[in-house]
Amino acid sequence: MASSFGREHNRVVDSRGAVGARFRRLHQQGCFLIPNPWDAGSAIALAKLGFPALATTSAGLCFARGLPDTVTALSVDEAPNNIAEIVAAVSVPVNADFQAGYARDAGELARNVTRCVATGVTGLSVEDGTGIAGTPLFELAEATDRVRAARSAIDDSGADVMLTGRAECFLYGHPDPLAEAIRRLQAYAEAGAEVLFAPGIRTKEDIATLVDAVAPYPVNVLVSSDTGLKVTDLAQLGVRRISVGSAFSRVAWGAFLTAARKLIEGGSFEGLTGAASFDELNSLFTE
Repeated sequence: MASSFGREHNRVVDSRGAVGARFRRLHQQGCFLIPNPWDAGSAIALAKLGFPALATTSAGLCFARGLPDTVTALSVDEAPNNIAEIVAAVSVPVNADFQAGYARDAGELARNVTRCVATGVTGLSVEDGTGIAGTPLFELAEATDRVRAARSAIDDSGADVMLTGRAECFLYGHPDPLAEAIRRLQAYAEAGAEVLFAPGIRTKEDIATLVDAVAPYPVNVLVSSDTGLKVTDLAQLGVRRISVGSAFSRVAWGAFLTAARKLIEGGSFEGLTGAASFDELNSLFTE
């Protein structure tokens, strides 16, 4: 007779497999939104609003912890703890912003990816930024080896987790970011990445060129400010998934700082006008 632990373990595995399959289906056609919560509360709110999947944000977590968003700001312990908290709070698929894997060495990166997979995520991304001034990007050969190591760690885990390869060329001032991003993302796809992502790309022309160059792989586009583009515009360009990075976190911080400044500088409570009500929040977090 199977033990109660065994039955419960099987239910957890079956449930995770179903969520992973749902995440894969989202990438097969159309375009979907995958916004970025930074804690359990923001994750629950976004899931209840109807978003089909969520992605964590290292920047949002850093700001909440009183830290700058740098490659070394968070430890490999802090990141998985936050990811696990968000995964446990919702039933929708969660993709982990796993920065550069919190390791320089490919072997250590693989071990860290294994820890990330154990949180229950259905996807994770690995960046190619070094965090080192003067050499902000890993050389392509090393960056590709790191993607390959992450892929192997996921495969060895037996979990259905989609790997996103990230080319940080637009964020780090590369002289030809589009061409370099395409070159890198094509290499990452060959190394085992299933979703491709070049954060910082902004224009319709660049996005269309990138999508065409890496087809048929799904492309994630980050929209972290109001660029004038709509979801329908990105969908028409062939973008498969749209994230907002730290934007929602910064919107919350913006409202908070505005209200605080009005109070300290002018003695006005005007900044409290847009606050969510207790009833709305209590209802949101009541099972």
